[in-house]
Amino acid sequence: MKLVVMIPAYNEEETITDVILEIPRQIDGMDKVEILLIDDGSSDDTVALAKKAGVDKTISHGTNQGLGIAFRNGIETAISMGADVIVTMDADGQFDSNDVPSLVEPILNNEADFVAASRFLDKQSWAQMPWIKRLGNRIFTRIISYLLGQKFSDTQCGFRAYSRQAALRLNTFGRFTYTQEVFIDLVNKGMRVQEIAVQVEQRQKGKSRIVKNWFNYGTKAMAIILRSFRDYQPLRFFGTIGLITLIPGIGAGLFILIYWVITSRTSPFTSLLYLVVILVVMGLLFIVLALIADMIGRQRHINEEILYHLKLRQYEADGDSTLINEDLPK
Repeated sequence: MKLVVMIPAYNEEETITDVILEIPRQIDGMDKVEILLIDDGSSDDTVALAKKAGVDKTISHGTNQGLGIAFRNGIETAISMGADVIVTMDADGQFDSNDVPSLVEPILNNEADFVAASRFLDKQSWAQMPWIKRLGNRIFTRIISYLLGQKFSDTQCGFRAYSRQAALRLNTFGRFTYTQEVFIDLVNKGMRVQEIAVQVEQRQKGKSRIVKNWFNYGTKAMAIILRSFRDYQPLRFFGTIGLITLIPGIGAGLFILIYWVITSRTSPFTSLLYLVVILVVMGLLFIVLALIADMIGRQRHINEEILYHLKLRQYEADGDSTLINEDLPK
C-alpha cells in the first residue's frame, strides 16, 4: 500500500520546509509514503526548499493557475505514482501532520472512501478562528449539507484523504477552489464520507492565497456550488426555479378569475394579467428545461462511467493492474 501526500503550494517558502519534514514517513498499514508538491507558479524559493526537505516529486506550473487546477493535476499525478490513498494538505503549516494516520485509517479499514478533516468537531480549533471566517464556513457548510441531504460540519477544510477509488471517480472543474465541489461530486457518486476532528494552528507566517477578500471568495465559491448543483441535480435546480415562478403566477391568475366571477370585471387588476402570463410561461419553460436537463444529466452519468473505465484501462496499461480489480460502488 502506498500513500501519497499531496501539497499544493504558491509562494510558501516560509513554511514549506517544516510542513514536509513533519509528515510521517512510517504509517501503520502503509508500505510506502511519498510526498508530492504541486507548485502553482511560485516566484520564491518554495520549490528549491521543498526539494531540499526531501519531497519525492514536484510538478510546477509556469504561472499561477488557481488552487482548483493544482488540485486536479495533483490527483492525476498521485494516481500515476501508484497511490492507494491520497492525502491533501495545505502548505501553510496550519495542520498537524500527526493527524495523517487518523485521516487514512477509515480508508484502510474500508469504512470510508473520502475522509475530511473538520475544524468544527473540536471546540478548541474553531474557538480561535476569526469570527468572519467561522461564519463563512458555517454558511457554506450548511448550504452543502442542505443540497446533499447529509449533515457535515466543515466542507471548506483542505486536509483530506481519498481512496484510489474515490480519486478515480472524482471530477472537478473549478479553477478558484475545489473544496465544496469535491463533497458534491463524491456524495452524488455514492462515495462513503467521514469527518474526523483535527486541531488547527492559526497561520503565523504569510497570508492566505485563497481568501484575500471574503466577499470575492464568497461569490466565487457560491458560483462553483451553484454550477455543481445545477450539473448533478438539474431536475431539482431548474424545477425549483420553475415552481417559484409558476405557483405565484397560478395563484394570481386564480385570484383574478375569482374576482371576475364575482364582479364581472377584472379592474383594477387588469394590468396584473400581464404579470400572470409572464410568470406562468416562465414557470412552464423552466419546468420543461428541468426535464431536458435531467435527460442530459443521465448522459453525463454515462460519460463519467466511461471516463472512469478509461482511467482504469490507462493505469492498467501503465503497469498498475490492481486498479482494474477494484469493486465498483453500488
